[in-house]
Amino acid sequence: MINEASTFLKKGGVIICPTDTVYGFLADASNKKAVDKIYKIKRRPKSKPLPVFVKDLKMAKELAEISGEQAKILKKFWPGKYTFRLKRRPGVKLYGLDKKTIAIRIPNHSFLKKLLKQVDNPLVQTSVNVSGQSTLNKISDIINEFGKSDILIINGGNLKKSKSSKIVDLTGNKIKTLRR
Repeated sequence: MINEASTFLKKGGVIICPTDTVYGFLADASNKKAVDKIYKIKRRPKSKPLPVFVKDLKMAKELAEISGEQAKILKKFWPGKYTFRLKRRPGVKLYGLDKKTIAIRIPNHSFLKKLLKQVDNPLVQTSVNVSGQSTLNKISDIINEFGKSDILIINGGNLKKSKSSKIVDLTGNKIKTLRR
């Protein structure tokens, strides 16, 4: 399944798969068409940037300006259910992001960790739902809502009710929690 998902993403496809928090839409962050497809499917305003999954701290440092102190914080909480907002490195060519910042997470989910290693590219990600509606965690609801779209759905069964990741802003002088 990893090979199929990796190939699908590399060809500009969107996948739905379980994460360590909720089911998520994923697409190659360097592919504008794929990122635009997530916005369209979710009916998400383009003014709302998407977070990205990365495979490791090295990849995160290629995308964001990370100080030694910030790296200590990231190492403490990654991999895991924490998304960190950091200052974006100039010249990063990814889509669906804020101009000056980037929200990054290393998930603690075996399938995703393997997928990220194989794809070897940041993946934009967001919860599976239509913007403003509840996140879907039952596979039958996901298939009913999005099964007719040209999306590869990785069936991880029904997920327990769970919160999306906690979002912590590290762009200022003080650490701020943006979502608990």
